[in-house]
Amino acid sequence: MRYQIILGIALLTGFTSCKKSTNDYDATGAFETTEITVSAEGSGKLLTFDITEGQVLQVGEVVGSIDSIQLFLRKKQLLATGKSIQVRRPDVQKQIAAIDQQIATAKTEKKRIENLLKANATNQKQLDDVNAQIAVLEKQLDAQKTTLVTANQGITEDNEGVKLQVAQIEDQLKKCHISSPINGTVLVKYVEKGELVMPGKALFKIADTENMILRAYITNDQLSQLKIGQKVKVACDFGTEKMKDYSGTVAWISSKAEFTPKTIETRDERANLVYAVKINVKNDGILKIGMYGNVKFN
Repeated sequence: MRYQIILGIALLTGFTSCKKSTNDYDATGAFETTEITVSAEGSGKLLTFDITEGQVLQVGEVVGSIDSIQLFLRKKQLLATGKSIQVRRPDVQKQIAAIDQQIATAKTEKKRIENLLKANATNQKQLDDVNAQIAVLEKQLDAQKTTLVTANQGITEDNEGVKLQVAQIEDQLKKCHISSPINGTVLVKYVEKGELVMPGKALFKIADTENMILRAYITNDQLSQLKIGQKVKVACDFGTEKMKDYSGTVAWISSKAEFTPKTIETRDERANLVYAVKINVKNDGILKIGMYGNVKFN
């Protein structure tokens, strides 16, 4: 009989200690995650938009498209304009070939006159005339080159302007393709295929459910126990006293105190002001947004 009483007391003590261990925590909080609202960057009818709430998307995955026919036609028009500008570009060598030939002929004539002048078969005036002719032709050549270079520069600048417009259109065409900015799960779908959208209109909300964040609250006395980058133990409550432990990392500690949220318990129930902390936790697929979790400082 005495042995049964001792055994009963031991079991009761063990049960009590086990029960207390489930409440052995330093802070509590709720799980949240990074949420992104994806908005339209182009305007037009939504031609495709094949996503559902709860669907898992990969970063860069295209999930829809906006009508872009007008942008495509505008791009083709600009490309045609660019070709027409290039056709007007003058061929400098062909344009100055005639004057080059005249200068070469005049220089040959100059040598002939110089030889005749040495033999006293002509006079100095003929040599002066041919020198004057060469000088005039060379000035004409310089002027022609300047004109052609200026024309080419203007055409080049016009062509660059068209290229910039084409680049703008191509950027707008890319924005007509709707893609996921992160790896995550679709939380809300705001529009449907066939609707008219414009820049800034919300299309869907996606959350990074692979990397959860536990927003917990600590008292002033606990601030000295935590620092950025510190590893902590996180226990998630799944109900019916079933707990699962995770490894977490302190990512942020608030610099300002706030009143204790009504849904949050603290270790010191007398504390009116608490500090929010964010703890990164890798999700194994079980954690959900809004679940409660306990934190134990290592």
